[in-house]
Amino acid sequence: MLHGPAAMGEPWPPQPQQQRLPGLGNASEPPAWPSAAAAGPGTAAPGGGAEAAGSVSPWDIALCATGTAVAGENALVLAVLFYTPSLRAPMFLLIGSLALADLLAGLGLVANFAVRYLLRPPSEAAELAAAGLLLAAFSASVCSLLAITVDRYLSLYNALTYHSERTLGFTCAMVLLMWLLCLGVGLLPLLGWNCLRDQSSCSILRPVTKDNAAVLAVTFLLLFALMMQLYLQICKIAFRHAQQIAVQHQFIATAQATSTRKGLSTLSLILGTFALCWIPFAIYSLVADSSYPAVYTYSLALPATCNSLINPIIYAFRNPDIQKSLWLACCGCIPSTFSSRPRTSSDV
Repeated sequence: MLHGPAAMGEPWPPQPQQQRLPGLGNASEPPAWPSAAAAGPGTAAPGGGAEAAGSVSPWDIALCATGTAVAGENALVLAVLFYTPSLRAPMFLLIGSLALADLLAGLGLVANFAVRYLLRPPSEAAELAAAGLLLAAFSASVCSLLAITVDRYLSLYNALTYHSERTLGFTCAMVLLMWLLCLGVGLLPLLGWNCLRDQSSCSILRPVTKDNAAVLAVTFLLLFALMMQLYLQICKIAFRHAQQIAVQHQFIATAQATSTRKGLSTLSLILGTFALCWIPFAIYSLVADSSYPAVYTYSLALPATCNSLINPIIYAFRNPDIQKSLWLACCGCIPSTFSSRPRTSSDV
C-alpha cells in the first residue's frame, strides 16, 4: 500500500544529496593539492579512508611513490656524507644541503598523501603544515642549487684565493641563513597566507593563493636566469683556463679538451634537466588558477618533483669522492677501473 504523496498521485520530493569534497569532506575548505575530480575521465576524487581503493587518485599515488623514492635516494646521499670524514669540504656541505632539502620534499609529498587520504577527521592545521613543508623544502632545493652554482663560479673565478676565503664556517653560516629564509616561506600558509577561507583566491596548488603563487613563480624564474648567467660565465672561464693550459703544456692539450667537453656536457645536463622539470610548472602557475582542470597541474607538478629524484645523480653520485665512499660502504673495496682524477679548473 502506498502512503504519503504517492498515494495521491504526487511524486515523491527529491532527497537532498550529501555533498562531499575531495580530501577534506568540508565544503568550505579545499584540499592542499588539486582535486582529482577534475583530473579527467576515469579519475575518481579522493574520499574517506574507509572508501574503496578506486577513489584514490592515481596522480596522488604517483606523487606519493615519487616522494618515497626521492626520500630514500637522498637519505643515502646524506648517510654517505655524514659517515665519511673526508667529505667535509664546503662543496660537500652544499651537496648535503641539497640532499636534505630534497629529502624533506619527498617526505612532504608522502605527508600530503597521508593528510588527504589517511587522516580522519580532517585537520586544517595538518593540511597547512604539509603545504608549508612542501613550500620550504622545494624552496631550499632551488636555493641549494643556486648556492652550488655560485660555489662553482667562485672556485673558477677566484681559483687562487678560493680555498682560503670559502671556509667551512662561512659556508655553514650562508647555508643556515638560506634555510631560515626558506623556513620563513614555509610558514606563510600557517600564518594566514592561504585561501582556505576564500576559494576564489586559490592558485593551482591550494591552499597557496594566486598572488603568492605568482610571486614564487617569478622569483623562481629570476633565480633560474641568474643560474644560467653564472653557468655561462663558468663556461667562458673554463674555456679560457683550458686554452692557457694547452698553450703551456702542449702534450696534455687533448686531455684538457676532453675535460672541457665533459664539463660542457655536464653544464647542458644541469641546465636542461632543471629547465625541463621546473620551467613549464612555473609558467603555468602564472597563468592558471584553481578553476583549471587539475590534470594539467598534476602533469606539470610530477616532473617538477622528479627533479629532486635526478639531483642526487647529477650532483652526488657523479662525484668521484662520493662514488669512492659508496664503493667502500657497499663492497668494502674500490674497483681497479675506478678513476679518481682530481678536478681541474676546466671542469664545470
